[in-house]
Amino acid sequence: MRRRRSIVVLGVTSALLLAGCAGDGGGDGDGGDDGGGGGGPLTIWTIEDVAERVTLQEEMMAAFTEETGIEVELEAVAEDQLSTVLSSAAGSGELPDAIAAVPLNSIQQFATDELLDRDAAAAVIEELGEDTFSERALELVSNEDGALAVPSDGWAQLLFYRADLFEAAGLEAPTTFEQIEAAAEALNTDGQAGITIATAPGDGFTQQTFEYFALANGCELADGDGEIALGSNECVETFDWYANVASNYSVAGNQDVDTTRATYFSGGAAMVVWSSFLLDELAGLREDALPTCPECAADPGFLAANTGIVSAIQGPSGEEPASYGEIVSWAILDGAAQETQDLVTWMMSDSYVDWLAIAPEGKVPVRAGNAENPTEYADAWQTLEAGVTSKAVLSSIYPEEVLQAVAEAPDGFDRWGLPQGQGELSGAVSGQLIVPRIISDMLNSGLSAEDAAQRAADEAQTVREDLGL
Repeated sequence: MRRRRSIVVLGVTSALLLAGCAGDGGGDGDGGDDGGGGGGPLTIWTIEDVAERVTLQEEMMAAFTEETGIEVELEAVAEDQLSTVLSSAAGSGELPDAIAAVPLNSIQQFATDELLDRDAAAAVIEELGEDTFSERALELVSNEDGALAVPSDGWAQLLFYRADLFEAAGLEAPTTFEQIEAAAEALNTDGQAGITIATAPGDGFTQQTFEYFALANGCELADGDGEIALGSNECVETFDWYANVASNYSVAGNQDVDTTRATYFSGGAAMVVWSSFLLDELAGLREDALPTCPECAADPGFLAANTGIVSAIQGPSGEEPASYGEIVSWAILDGAAQETQDLVTWMMSDSYVDWLAIAPEGKVPVRAGNAENPTEYADAWQTLEAGVTSKAVLSSIYPEEVLQAVAEAPDGFDRWGLPQGQGELSGAVSGQLIVPRIISDMLNSGLSAEDAAQRAADEAQTVREDLGL
């Protein structure tokens, strides 16, 4: 769940033709406009396409050029346009050398389409030190043959809760299905919902929220043999629990990424599931998304000071607590110039803190440090300023245990289908909003949990057959 964009930049190209000589053409690739390795600039696409972020990335590329003499051409592409633009580029033989901030499902699709230079990614990871990366992040961007891309950062799906209300009611931190439901029931009053949870049938946020809980309860898209597993008892149990909580303790009507935030910010709910991008907004650092709770008028920092977070959750059938989040990566494409490895290595070391600083609340490092200082980047991340309208260091707002939980979240990330080698199927099932539509039918038409799980399994199988998997 990337932050909703206020500015979308499509096809913005900034040629960084700076003083200094170009690369020496030592690479043998043919990526980019004329191959990068053939003497032209490296062509880099980025999905971090908000105008301010593009400017910051241009500055990083300019610094790289100044240090190495290798020119870089940066082009911003909106995430929802990436597949179309990339297909067009592949058809015309004009693939970029690398793409920044590529999400997990897209990496898996690139691998299926044989667009990736896996050897280049492996070489970068080896040079930086495999043991300096989050082990889980590497697992999620790999398949049975090894790494597909270079993981750069991630955002965590989190359960935010009113710690003050929990304490007053004598409730435990909501780390299990049982505790979440008990708290939602206890704190559900005429003027306040126990929880605000996503239910909108046309919003991918509903898929992300449900998948978060599904993973916690051992409900998987596919089993170890790659067969559809959505009809399992664990999934029936998750559908039942989710619908019960949404219908009895959440806000009526379709709830989406915007309404759930607004409800929690108004003081209208005791819990909300959202991404780590909420951290700066919760602290009042974004003018168009300010907390509006009754106490917030006198104390803008009230909600931030009285909110606790949970990353890993466990359901009754889950073998261990599970976390959900997104890892984005540097995808080095097939035919990329040799110098592309130099750029990605530089961005993951010399410029890594600058990269995280683009939006630290949603760019949690998956490389904690280096051989000389194993926690250098993780430590620096906690000192970075977050915010949109105004800026503040997150550690000046949130206690150490909150930021520590966010920082450690990528180590426990899980996702439907990826560990089972079903990334393409996962992306298609998510993209077709199968689960959000089923949840809507449960809430509005009385569809049972058993029928919901079976329908999800049947529709996922249809998607698989349509894809020829």
